[in-house]
Amino acid sequence: MNDKKQDQPGIGAFFGNVAKNVSNKVTDLAGKTTDAVAHGKTAVEQALDVNGDGKIDIEDIIILSLRIPGVRIVREDFLRTEFKKRFPQEVIDDAVLYTPAHAGIAVEEIDKITNSVIAYERNCVSGISAALGMPGGFAMAATIPTDIAQYYGFMLRAIQKMLYLYGFPQIDVEEKNQHFDSETLNIITLCLGAMYGVSGASNMLKTMANALAKGVEKQLLKRALTKGTIYPVVKSISKWFGVRMTKQMFAGFFKKAIPVVGGLIGGGITFATFKPCCDKLRDSLRNTILSNPNANVDPEEIDSFIADVNGLSE
Repeated sequence: MNDKKQDQPGIGAFFGNVAKNVSNKVTDLAGKTTDAVAHGKTAVEQALDVNGDGKIDIEDIIILSLRIPGVRIVREDFLRTEFKKRFPQEVIDDAVLYTPAHAGIAVEEIDKITNSVIAYERNCVSGISAALGMPGGFAMAATIPTDIAQYYGFMLRAIQKMLYLYGFPQIDVEEKNQHFDSETLNIITLCLGAMYGVSGASNMLKTMANALAKGVEKQLLKRALTKGTIYPVVKSISKWFGVRMTKQMFAGFFKKAIPVVGGLIGGGITFATFKPCCDKLRDSLRNTILSNPNANVDPEEIDSFIADVNGLSE
């Protein structure tokens, strides 16, 4: 696989967009500092609270990350690029129209592609984390919130790619009227929960995938993500991330007292932590009917989930 050609824009253009995006935020961040102090907040807290609800949570990070050029992945383009050197056109068309599993692509083949995707995104996030910590690197005045967004931005790229490889439909990552759809934020939150081993996240993700394979319509699934069934788990994950981020903020986790050392350590930390998180999500997605027709699943659990989803009111 030629990883350098798999994304639009390419990695060179992507890093260029990152640098430009960070630079454009420097003035804005500096302007917010005075206002933040007046309201008893640090500049970092002010910059990260993008939804304006007065707290730093995973929704803020997801929104920030999705706004970075290159983070959003188009399912059809990605799948066609990944499969074009491996399978005939009719198989690719079937995989795009339905799922890779429906097209007869073995889950073991999907695993190989997924592992390459994880390695690629891991190298990218580690490189940029180190660069952001170097003196003068990518507008140092804004690196604290931006470093966080970049880390999760690459995680969101990996999440989207794995969802599509293991059979999920396109998720809506387009911003509308300065807001992202609640179901989009919730499904990404669920995936992040699975990546970090938050209780219930992996099982709910597997159940959702099995339900999709059994014919639950995307519109009905949106209701489950925003009204019930999945929603309590999503809220639990959000709470877990909120506590985690608050602790990291007070511990100075995101600050780089010595830029050169901070950059080198930052790159090493992201390289070490990124893959295990992605591996957990891969393991959650690979053993479902959606990704593997031979998966060992509980049919009663699926039927119960489908009944709950179908029973949700408009």
